[in-house]
Amino acid sequence: LQSTMSVEVERKFVCDADIQKQLEEIGAVCIGQKQFQDKYFDTPDFLLTLRDVWLRCRQGCWELKCTTVTKAEDRVGEPQKAELCSRYQEITNLSQIQLKVREFMKEGNGEQKTANQTHPVVHQDTPKTEGAENCPTGNESWLMELNLVCFAEFTTQRCSFTFGGEGDESGVRVDLDQADFGYCVGEIEVLVPKGEDIQSALRKIEKTAQRLGLSGDQRVQGKMDVYLQRYCPEHYAKLLSASIL
Repeated sequence: LQSTMSVEVERKFVCDADIQKQLEEIGAVCIGQKQFQDKYFDTPDFLLTLRDVWLRCRQGCWELKCTTVTKAEDRVGEPQKAELCSRYQEITNLSQIQLKVREFMKEGNGEQKTANQTHPVVHQDTPKTEGAENCPTGNESWLMELNLVCFAEFTTQRCSFTFGGEGDESGVRVDLDQADFGYCVGEIEVLVPKGEDIQSALRKIEKTAQRLGLSGDQRVQGKMDVYLQRYCPEHYAKLLSASIL
């Protein structure tokens, strides 16, 4: 990411066999393919994800994604198609991440003093991994201090496309992801510097979706939705109940 704090506006879509050809036909240029491993962390009672906050380590780099709009707000004063897009603030500076996580933990502990802790289920075919040794990027004692454990771990093959010029698709990126647990999903994404106009990003994403012939008025599941549904059903149920997913 270009900055340590920005807003990622994104719409997911179901990939079909012709998607790469369609992208090239509307002027998208493939900028490369890569593989990366993600490890997601939370407390055993899901203090972060129940706030729609996602802490992950991607190839040794820490990232924190915090929602910028509630699901209820999502439906007020915006076109119906805007509901298909997610909006997350992305923080990539480790000091800022640690500060923000501690704030969320303090709020969560205040609200859930009597909550019973239940350990999340990890991928049934993956050895259980917890604590600092999972993401060797230096001193990770803060994970242990805050009782943060790895609840999801998977690898993604990604093929990325962008649009050149100054047209409607300027700044739009399309990622085609294939997760190692057998799920494929596409993402149309625009990164917006914090404080700048989100509506412009929504319009660009909708324009790109129209040109790709995407239809439907239901949100498409992301990789994490499917992973939790398959391998961590208790965690998935709690997020569904809290209207996070």
